[in-house]
Amino acid sequence: MKNILHPYLAFIALALLLSCGKEEVKDDEFFAMPPTWADSTIWYQIFVDRFYNGDTTNDPTRESIGIPPIGHMPPEDWQITPWTQDWYTRRGWEASFKGDFGYMHMHRRYGGDLQGVIDKLDYLQSLGVNAIYLNPINHAPSSHKYDASAYHHVDAYFGPDPAGDLAIMAKEDPSNPDSWEWTAADKLFLQLVKELHWRDMRIVMDYSWNHTGTLFWAWQDVLKNQEKSPYKSWYAIKSFDDPKTDSNEFAYQGWLNINSLPELAKVDVTSERINGKPYEGNLNEGAKKHVFAVTKRWLAPDGDTAKGIDGYRLDVADQIGLGFWRDLRKEVRSIKKNTYLVGEIWWETWPDILMDPTPYTTGDMFDAVMFYQVYRPARYYFAETDFPINAKQLADSLSLQYERLRPETRTAMMNVASSHDAPRILSDFYNRHKYKYNATPQADANYKTGKPDEAAVERMMLYLMYAFTIPGGPHIWAGDEMGMWGGDDPHCRKPLIWPEYTFEPETRNNFQPGPSAKDSVQFSTDMFRWYQSLIKLHKNFSALNKGGIDLSNSTENVLDYIRSDGSENIRVMFNMSNTVQTVKLPGKYTVVMGYNTNGSNSLQPLSALIIQF
Repeated sequence: MKNILHPYLAFIALALLLSCGKEEVKDDEFFAMPPTWADSTIWYQIFVDRFYNGDTTNDPTRESIGIPPIGHMPPEDWQITPWTQDWYTRRGWEASFKGDFGYMHMHRRYGGDLQGVIDKLDYLQSLGVNAIYLNPINHAPSSHKYDASAYHHVDAYFGPDPAGDLAIMAKEDPSNPDSWEWTAADKLFLQLVKELHWRDMRIVMDYSWNHTGTLFWAWQDVLKNQEKSPYKSWYAIKSFDDPKTDSNEFAYQGWLNINSLPELAKVDVTSERINGKPYEGNLNEGAKKHVFAVTKRWLAPDGDTAKGIDGYRLDVADQIGLGFWRDLRKEVRSIKKNTYLVGEIWWETWPDILMDPTPYTTGDMFDAVMFYQVYRPARYYFAETDFPINAKQLADSLSLQYERLRPETRTAMMNVASSHDAPRILSDFYNRHKYKYNATPQADANYKTGKPDEAAVERMMLYLMYAFTIPGGPHIWAGDEMGMWGGDDPHCRKPLIWPEYTFEPETRNNFQPGPSAKDSVQFSTDMFRWYQSLIKLHKNFSALNKGGIDLSNSTENVLDYIRSDGSENIRVMFNMSNTVQTVKLPGKYTVVMGYNTNGSNSLQPLSALIIQF
């Protein structure tokens, strides 16, 4: 019998071939696009040690922190700092500790852990957020965890069995992914991922592929074996020790010249490497292979992407060559197609020029960056600072940012204001300083550290209406919704002021006008409800998630923009001037939200109006 395909079957075969071809085109297009879930995301950033202590049996020990970057053992009477203690008070070992507040703070631990995050998921869901961005949780000695000892394990002291986890790590070959086991902390993290996905929430992990800590297993081998180490090419080593001399000639490049953060070697560098500028280059192949293995471990635990995380926040991205980021995108999208990658690019020239995100957001590297670029000018408009701008100037600044991004990138951006690396919004609105410049009492004795006044609160609430109505994913630094305040690092990293706790009044670090030298610290129900209402607003209108933005109606005194997705039109207006401003409203409209306004075309000073038309 001849091998003849039935005409009907031939038609089916041809259709399948054509559909396969279309699928390939679709995949290629999808590769360059942010995940479809990104434009409806409301981010909540968690610094685990300061979030919530859900398991007191796993609290860090003196031995676990008496290592780099501190460089020596803490005092023998060291213990974790009580959660509700006055931030500026130094008791016990802290009182006798030599060194300024910032150095002492490096020794502080509060005991926050992954169980604490799981315990508060109902709270987060009631707030309305739908995506968690965790600061690093990889095993590391510091509180911030950017000094990794092991990339492929969750910190043992974030899980239920630190001693057992350390024993598992000790018997592994960290260079061989086939030998990696799941520790109790790893398993608890995967349980957190499961709980979040069950609630229809996403989660991204934070990693720095630019450097490790000095306790990282490969670095420890380099220290021990010097030129004979198989990992010597992983790092930017300037010279090895000469055993024939009494001195130690070993020298290497640390990130920002910080010795506790040895840099991974950059290779194939074909353009000049300048801080704050993108450059062509890659990572050492051995280190890169390890990074990719870790990346896959969390995206597809035991080969199952359903159990894995949803993306990565990538630290100091400008320090690594563009070639690596292109390769990383190919790797993650080959594992899990809807993975979200957000890069941290920040200062081209601190503290005046922010980086251009364009080179990183054209579809071959990141889906988004941490978009400080739409916060800094907004602060100068909404807050009272020494660098004021008017509404038209803010509109022009925003137009510059949005016009150089693809439409799908604009709505996928992570719109960051405060974070673990920047002052909390309330303190930023309470002080008149240039953005992120001398924003601590250590840097400037006149920096106001006390509880912000009502004027700062009112202006920040108006800013939040802007933050939840511009393109991109609104971002909440854990605690902002509670009414927390604090300057730049470390003061933005206070333990969260949960309503069930009673906190000691907080001492003002410096002299400030006011009725007393201390401020009451307590959860703000009003602030929480304001965030809740803005989250509901953002979720209720597709134009605020997926729509474009038209800023052309803005004048010198009124910031006026329209968000539209073709089916909905939302208009947002702000008057931050000291005089009444009149705006022209359409014949028919519905008031969606107002602040200090009666819904008419007369905008009072410090007011906002959001309408649908």
